[in-house]
Amino acid sequence: MAAPIQSPVKCEVPSTIQFPNAKGEHPAEIHKQIVAVYGKVMNQQKVTKWCHEFSKGRTDDNDEVQEEAMTWFKGLAADF
Repeated sequence: MAAPIQSPVKCEVPSTIQFPNAKGEHPAEIHKQIVAVYGKVMNQQKVTKWCHEFSKGRTDDNDEVQEEAMTWFKGLAADF
C-alpha cells in the first residue's frame, strides 16, 4: 500500500467522498478508506454528513471550497 498523504488540502478530503458515495458505499466504509489514506483528518459523523449533502445534490462548487482553493494557490505563489 502507498504511504498516507501527509498534508491534504482542506477541500481535498470532502471531494474524495463523492466518488464512493456515488457508487453507493456506506459512509462507515468511506471513513475507513479516508483514514487509511489521509489519517484521522475527519471523523465518521462528518463523513456521514458529507455523504448526505452530496446525496442531496451538493457539489464542491461553493464559496467555502473556492476560498480554500484560492488560499492554497496563493500559498504556492509565495513559495516561488
